[in-house]
Amino acid sequence: MTATLSSTKTRAALRTSARASAELLLILLMLAVTLWILGRMWAVVWPLVVGLLLTTLTWPPTRFLLRRGWKPALAASVVTVLFLLVGTGVVALIAVPVASQSGELTDGVVEGIQKLREWAAGPPLNIGDAEINKAFDTAVARAQDGLGSMVGTVVTGVSTVVSGLVTAVLALFLMFFFLKDGPRFLPWLARQLPGRLATDVPTVAARGWDTLGTFVRSQAAVGLLDAVLIGLGLWVLGVPLVLPLAVLTFVSAFVPIIGALFAGLVAVLIALVSNGLTDALIVLAIIVVVQQLEGNVFQPMIQSRGLGLHAAVVLLAVTLGGSLAGIVGSLLAVPIAALIAVVWNYVREQLREPSHPGTDESDAGAAVPS
Repeated sequence: MTATLSSTKTRAALRTSARASAELLLILLMLAVTLWILGRMWAVVWPLVVGLLLTTLTWPPTRFLLRRGWKPALAASVVTVLFLLVGTGVVALIAVPVASQSGELTDGVVEGIQKLREWAAGPPLNIGDAEINKAFDTAVARAQDGLGSMVGTVVTGVSTVVSGLVTAVLALFLMFFFLKDGPRFLPWLARQLPGRLATDVPTVAARGWDTLGTFVRSQAAVGLLDAVLIGLGLWVLGVPLVLPLAVLTFVSAFVPIIGALFAGLVAVLIALVSNGLTDALIVLAIIVVVQQLEGNVFQPMIQSRGLGLHAAVVLLAVTLGGSLAGIVGSLLAVPIAALIAVVWNYVREQLREPSHPGTDESDAGAAVPS
């Protein structure tokens, strides 16, 4: 006998599929509209995000002072000033040794260029000085022809720097206000919302705040690990400016992809002009190994434990964020994924069927047929 399909069940399955597809399309449309609105408001959203991330970093000392009886405004002011002093100290820690050894590094660069010319003049290339000078003149001519585009690039770079400074100033002011008035925000928010929202939204916001704090602390742990491993490698090889390079590696860990490339390029360049090509290649190998361990082992393990996300989810989130929004997307991908997980887990808690009295999870598991 051949079984025939039930027309009633088929129509019901098609209606269910059509309804689910329509609901999914509505959700995707809502997400697209939300992202579009955020993009239009990015000049405000980005300083707000940076301010929140800085607040999660500076909240523990502020909370310590508040528990000791300090006024919120005084505690927030002291922590903000200390944060600025620490940031200035980090910049000085990098800039002062570099400036003091700038002459030595410049001489090394000049010597390296001269060695490169001597190598090019010998076999197998046998490129003479006349050909090198001709190539140099050609490069200068092309640079002059492209002066307009170069000026445009410089103007764009200057505007980017100015925008970054404005974002940093706004983020610092927002950090101060978040530190001062943060504990009063959730009670105020609960009073503004009706019904269940007065409970649901503050609860999700509190869990999201804890998640952001975990992200910043885990990122700092990863950066510290990178700085220690790379710093040890540079110290063993005798590369100068070990401490500034280690600090630069730690700071750059908060900017995925570009930060690691920039710190690694600086370390390799200094090793090249100070120790030679062999040590520079060894430094490059150390940085590649450490970055691979960070991206594929340390960062997913630390962040997955702290954020409740699987290591594969962390890797996929960073990849997707980078493909959608570049550096900013890579930076925000993991915390956004963790916040989505917070909302999803809370929704699951609210939709879960209440357990019947007298039963536990083991009984429920035994009742399920295998």
